[in-house]
Amino acid sequence: MTLTTYSFALPTRIEFGPGISRTAAAEAKAMGASKVLLVADKGVLNAGLTIAIEEELKKEQLPYAIFDQIVPNPRDVDCAVGWEFAKKEGADVIIAVGGGSSMDTAKAIGVLLTHGGVIQDWCGFQLLQREITPLIAVPTTAGTGSEVTPFAVITDSQQHVKLNVFDPKAAPKVALVDPEMLLNLPSHIMASCGIDAMTHAVEAYTCKVASPHTDAYALYAIDIIAKNLVKAVKAPDLASCTGMMLGSTIAGIAFGFADVGAVHCMAEALGGRYDTPHGVANAVFLPTVIEFNAPADYQKHADVARYLGVDTSGMSVEEAALAAADALAKLCRDVDIPKFNELPGVDPADFEALSIAAEKNVSTPSNVREITAADFLQLFRKAYEL
Repeated sequence: MTLTTYSFALPTRIEFGPGISRTAAAEAKAMGASKVLLVADKGVLNAGLTIAIEEELKKEQLPYAIFDQIVPNPRDVDCAVGWEFAKKEGADVIIAVGGGSSMDTAKAIGVLLTHGGVIQDWCGFQLLQREITPLIAVPTTAGTGSEVTPFAVITDSQQHVKLNVFDPKAAPKVALVDPEMLLNLPSHIMASCGIDAMTHAVEAYTCKVASPHTDAYALYAIDIIAKNLVKAVKAPDLASCTGMMLGSTIAGIAFGFADVGAVHCMAEALGGRYDTPHGVANAVFLPTVIEFNAPADYQKHADVARYLGVDTSGMSVEEAALAAADALAKLCRDVDIPKFNELPGVDPADFEALSIAAEKNVSTPSNVREITAADFLQLFRKAYEL
């Protein structure tokens, strides 16, 4: 299913290549920055991934402050702390260095700096009144695509559900996509983030709001991630890291300007309750949901199988579509993603509540096959039994 009437506008300028992250200071200066807020988690800082950026900020004589109170699946309260820090420091440009949690936190800080209130006020579809504080995004993982998306995913700490700021005005101004950032990434993070990127591409291609533009991005991303992920996890080199960083960013464009579907709805429900890493949560549901969705559009799911590298020449379109689920399950095994029933804290008694939360997700209507809380419940149970 692909739309025939649609709009496509990419608000983020992408600069791609080894070493490109070192231009962050020059980009901030060109934006007229008087003080930069550098948003990065402690792991990124301890790994030295901000050193070159900080050196360039000093050369440009741009004062900066570091906000490092980043947690996985960032919460509303974390965003509020970052906002207060940014106000105190007088920051007028943000540089986010890290994975999706750092970039989502930075986006939320930018929203609050320009809008005030609490982040829940701005969660929903195109609710922002103006652009957020100028944001430069420097990804250090190949997974979320947050450097090019108009989303910020924030956990409501009271309701234990994930909320979405969904507005082009929240997108970064510039994405500095540097494959060198991946060379020393721990293998389990490369694996989970890589499957996250694959999920973005697959769901963007198969969802109800796909367009010819997003289809092209999604298929390219599926192909390049499938060819590079195992190498990038097991024995990373610049070539495989370049492929993964490119695939992640292109998948980000695909789902950022189409949508995702039931895999993300389930993963976000799981993450909201248990704080499960987002990429792992996607991975444990991906094959099960694709098998469920395939009958709604056999041809598109067959295309997914082909771009995953499955030889579909002797298969019917129905067989090829179902082969996509098997290929995705194998890819998850090949990069050592744990099974759903192996994840810490998961309690089947929670599946009914998780199913209700999944059904309420903003992306549920975009899933290619109509899906209800009862369907989600069956999918949670089936994935748990694998």
